[in-house]
Parts: sequence; structure tokens; C-alpha cells
Amino acid sequence: MIRCLAIDDEALALDLLEDNIRMVPALELVKRCKNAFEALEILQKEPIDLIFLDIQMPGLTGIQLLKGLTQRPMVILITAYEKFALEGFELDVIDYLLKPVAFERFLKAANKAIELKRLKTPVAPAAPENDYLFVNADYNLIKIVIGDITHIEGLKDYIKIHLSTSPKPVITRMSLKGIEEKLNPRKFVRVHKSFIISLDKMLSVRNNLIKLPNAEVPVSEFYRDDLFKLIGGKENFH
Repeated sequence: MIRCLAIDDEALALDLLEDNIRMVPALELVKRCKNAFEALEILQKEPIDLIFLDIQMPGLTGIQLLKGLTQRPMVILITAYEKFALEGFELDVIDYLLKPVAFERFLKAANKAIELKRLKTPVAPAAPENDYLFVNADYNLIKIVIGDITHIEGLKDYIKIHLSTSPKPVITRMSLKGIEEKLNPRKFVRVHKSFIISLDKMLSVRNNLIKLPNAEVPVSEFYRDDLFKLIGGKENFH
């Protein structure tokens, strides 16, 4: 998860930034700030991975803020003025967005930050893999054989674990991210903000739908590239 700070002196621009950040599952909005001074206070207290930063602000501009930081997070500049682009890139920002920012362009910039964070994150040693896990359901600890899982569906504070061995899913209080961390990423892949599927159980994919033995699951644009890497590329996706 990439912890973000949104900084802009315009309330409407901040609202749009917040909406866009919340639409990208890999991003977490820590705070929205209406000026650079508020942002400095947060940066001194909170670990921040990425700043979405307006340039033209009263008191202290975005460029001045960046120049004053000794430890700088990743930065995406957002401004109405193209003339600041060169100076921004000289400060090693990830991207430079011109207002008004379409979501597609925002997503492209966010994906650059996500990829950069991935490249910089050390790979932890692989833990021994169990072939089962236990979850709380119906006031019991229930054993789930991982090989029986076809897909997992997120429902706010709960998940449904769908199994090939049972017509009834196991419902437990857990986040989708929480169970994703317990599964082998080479065998289970997030294909939508609300779905994880087992690659072993996937039968086919067509027209943004993945066919499983007991269901059809949507694949969203944000997660398609990860799926392609695991199943052999876009040329196999129709």
C-alpha cells in the first residue's frame, strides 16, 4: 500500500484528487492539505510514500516545498501551468499532470509510482507454504484447504471463500488484503477490487470475465496486466 498526501489550495481540486486516489486500490490517502505548511507538519509526523502536489499555492509554493525537503517521498506534480514542467522534472518528480486531470491520465501517473515502489521494496524471504489455513466462521475455527479455493469475494468487512468442494462459501470477518497476504501470489491473483481467483481453477477468460468451475468473475482494467504476466500475455486475452 502506498501512503499518499494530497496538497492543493483549491477545495474542488482536493476533492477530485481524493476521489481519484480512492479509486486506485494500491493507494491510501493519509491526509489532504490545503497548503504546504500543513503538509510539512504531516511529513514530520507520518511516513508518506507519495505526494500529489500543486505548485501555485500562497505562502509557500510546491516547488519551494520540494526544495526544502531533506528526505523526499515520490512526487507527482499537479498544476494548471505547463511552464513549471522543466523545473519539476529537474527535481526528479515522477510525473507532471496538467489540470483538469482525466482519471486515465491520473492512473498512468499512479502506476508509475506503484511500479517504482515495487522495484525499491526488498523481497522478503519466502515463508514455508502451508496447504491449509484456519478462519473464524460461525463461532468456529474452520480449516480451509487452499487447493480447494476457487475464488474469494470481498464484501466490506467480510470475505466469501468459495470452494470447489462445497456449494456454500465460507464467510469470515477479514479483509481481502488480509487473506491475499496468506496466499501464494503465483497461484492466487487479485483480478478486481472485490475478487481474488485461483489460477489453478481458472478455466478461461474472455470479454473481461474469468470463468471458474462454479462462477464467472470480472477482471478490471487495473489488474489485467498482472493477470497477463501470469497467464502468458495480452495476446491470449480476447
